[in-house]
Amino acid sequence: MGNTLYLELHSGISGDMTAAALIDLGGDQEALDQALRSLPVSGFRTVISRVKKAAIDCCDFNVILDAEHENHDHDMDYLFGDFRGEGHEHGHSHEDHSFGHAHHHHEHRSFADIKEILAKAKMTEGARELALKIFTILAKAEAKAHDTAVDQVHFHEVGAVDSIVDIVAAAVLFDSLDIDRVIIPSVTEGTGNIRSQHGILPVPVPAVLNIAEEEGLPLHIDVSRKGELVTPTGAAFAAAVQTEDKLPENFRILKIGIGAGKRKYNIPSMVRAMLIEPIEEPVRATSAVQAGEDLENHEDRIMKLETNIDDSTGEQLGYVMEELMAAGARDVHYVPCYMKKNRPAWQLNVICTVDQAEKMEEIIFRDTTTIGIRRLKLERSCLKREMAQVMTKCGPARIKVVRLGERKKCYPEYEDIARIAGENGLAFDEAKQLVLEQAKFL
Repeated sequence: MGNTLYLELHSGISGDMTAAALIDLGGDQEALDQALRSLPVSGFRTVISRVKKAAIDCCDFNVILDAEHENHDHDMDYLFGDFRGEGHEHGHSHEDHSFGHAHHHHEHRSFADIKEILAKAKMTEGARELALKIFTILAKAEAKAHDTAVDQVHFHEVGAVDSIVDIVAAAVLFDSLDIDRVIIPSVTEGTGNIRSQHGILPVPVPAVLNIAEEEGLPLHIDVSRKGELVTPTGAAFAAAVQTEDKLPENFRILKIGIGAGKRKYNIPSMVRAMLIEPIEEPVRATSAVQAGEDLENHEDRIMKLETNIDDSTGEQLGYVMEELMAAGARDVHYVPCYMKKNRPAWQLNVICTVDQAEKMEEIIFRDTTTIGIRRLKLERSCLKREMAQVMTKCGPARIKVVRLGERKKCYPEYEDIARIAGENGLAFDEAKQLVLEQAKFL
């Protein structure tokens, strides 16, 4: 079993933020260095450092471009300034766009160019497949935005050196963490406009919207936040790795990685990545009682199975009850009822744990005439209880001790009372009273 990753994306997501969070989470930096050194692209170097975001310690993954490839991706005035040239509105975006002034150099690469770059990089096949999946999602989104075929897409933003580095880095680091489940409940995006290679675009930009539509990415638009929080690269990564969108009801956090964004905004930009261990089922009172453990009052989930039977014999119904109890059912009982055509019948009710339901149904279908069983998932409240043993003059006996605050109730086990009564020639009530007298000292 691999690891479970929870990505908290309340501040959006971009390639560099993702890579930084995965580094902080313990991603293999040696594998990352090897992959980046092998890329058949030039004009960049990377720096990994620690930075503070609202006094929170974060990892920063910075792709530094040379003069020829510099794209002024962090120029807030250019990206989010007043598009009429009358001041600017501060916003937020991320590193993996290569927007810039018209006189700067821009990389335009085809999808085939991207695939060739990935083929030459030194990385595991798992990392290569993930990187290709991310670029494929981007290619489809760009193709839809520009009404062209995927193989005719020429990447501007994502064909830039820093974007290639971000995607390869994220893929290599993710692959090294042995993750097989990724939970992303939502991805928060802002509003407004942004200047791009294609002109002034609304936020979310078309590529992000297309990815959300095509891949089912759960977007949350925060109208109070102006600026691009989700880049196409970030959206593509999230879509490529997400396996589910609901957190387990209970889980343990094993490790946290925080990746910082580059652009300044009134709310700190960061991706929080957490390795978690889901707790699939709550602790059940019954299992703890069998183990002799003490339990606090708590809510418990159980399964109720029920079916109406009008053509099984009494012998069959008695036998199936024994079989169900022997298989671990918590309780089995019959309720008389009338069915269609005024037939007297029995409603069979079985209480069991959720994971026992399939076995119980197998017994019911095998040993009765029913052809359908109703399932009801129920919650119950369990009192604190413990198993104890007392010594009577006629031998040992087990007692279930149930507590409600300061109150205590004792319930002797039937089998022990019956044994004491039978071995000593006592009435059942006499044997029970012997046990309860000793229970006073618990």
